[in-house]
Amino acid sequence: MSGLQIENRIWDTVETLPRERLRVLQTERLRSCVRQASQIPFYREALSRLGVDADTISGPEDVRRLPITTKEDLRQYYPLDLLAVPREKLVRIHGSSGTTGKPTFVAYTAEDLNLWTELCARFLVAGGLRPKHTVHIAFGYGLFTGGFGLHQGVERVGAAIVPAAAGNTVRQILLLKDLDADVLICTPSYALNIAEVARAEGITPADWSLKYGHFGGEPWTEDMRLRIEQEMGILAFNNYGLSEIIGPGVSGECAARRGMHLAEDHFIVECLNPDTLEPVAEGEQGELVITTLTKQAMPLLRYRTRDIASIDTSPCPCGRTFARMSRVVGRTDDMLIIRGVNVFPSQIEEALLRVDGTAPHYLIEVDRPGTLDRVTVKVELRPQDFSDRMREMQALRARIDREIHAITGIRVNVELVEPNSLERFVGKSRRVIDHRKGT
Repeated sequence: MSGLQIENRIWDTVETLPRERLRVLQTERLRSCVRQASQIPFYREALSRLGVDADTISGPEDVRRLPITTKEDLRQYYPLDLLAVPREKLVRIHGSSGTTGKPTFVAYTAEDLNLWTELCARFLVAGGLRPKHTVHIAFGYGLFTGGFGLHQGVERVGAAIVPAAAGNTVRQILLLKDLDADVLICTPSYALNIAEVARAEGITPADWSLKYGHFGGEPWTEDMRLRIEQEMGILAFNNYGLSEIIGPGVSGECAARRGMHLAEDHFIVECLNPDTLEPVAEGEQGELVITTLTKQAMPLLRYRTRDIASIDTSPCPCGRTFARMSRVVGRTDDMLIIRGVNVFPSQIEEALLRVDGTAPHYLIEVDRPGTLDRVTVKVELRPQDFSDRMREMQALRARIDREIHAITGIRVNVELVEPNSLERFVGKSRRVIDHRKGT
């Protein structure tokens, strides 16, 4: 791990607001949000049916009286039938990946873009970004919110940007070296890909100026963070967001790295049991359900993110008073049920990264040849650990199997594959192929 340390710096004094004053602010903004959402026929009808209007909101806990919104609702009102403002007020339209059909679009007014920019600047500064830095952004620039959101945040801080976009890893490494980038922004899986290609080219962390990395866009484990830090010689910071809410900026880590501080002045975040939609106890894992408090173009009430995490309101040594969320351990729609056991791909990743000799590249295949589920985990070996000695490979397979069983409680078929044989991803990684669903 890198020996780097960062000064604790706060972008906006509202981040240190006493919790009671935050409650007052959230109440005022929740009332305003309900008024704004009432401009949308979908919400106006739902709020009327529940007997809720802005005047009946007495505290942030009244968010539980509001209607739930799902991704299916967004698809039903495709493309922009959930606008709360006239079309002429829009200045930007982004969208989700649309890998399972049409994309879901999100629209921004000028005020929304300014808010998004501020929220990204907030977590970037918390994670070490300073005006003197040069930032290499290897996210895609397009409908995906990641590239543009982070770009805007870096500009607001005043740092220089290399908008490298995604792909062409050899060229990415050339730019990182020759332009002396201090900060790398991309998905964690692509950061490992960059590190892997750099190592193959004979490049070590001593050959570049990288100090920090801000990674998001997909779930990743603490073990992957350690691997990235070791291989790149940087401090790696986690951040969280989703297109439907605003993009990156919903939360991000401070110097303490004890969870990602939620932007509670702009969002009310609930942690609910995904089956009952009842709140879970603090510190327990549940589905994040988010209400936007200040968005103008497309406010969302109690949006089910499908992301599984936990929330902690205990004091943070950095001085920020906003609650922190854990890293996302998985999604309810990505969770695999294997012979009655709930398994997240991130658990498989955690197990693999604990076994010396494996690369952080894997593929999980699930099928049901008879009446029982069968899981095959294809694991890529590091070049220096690849061997034609059967005994060594059998011992490695056994270690992987034991580690996966210890973490997940299930037995899998472990298939060791040659270095560089599994697909690399420049955007969100695809780690699971479930043949039971015909995917």
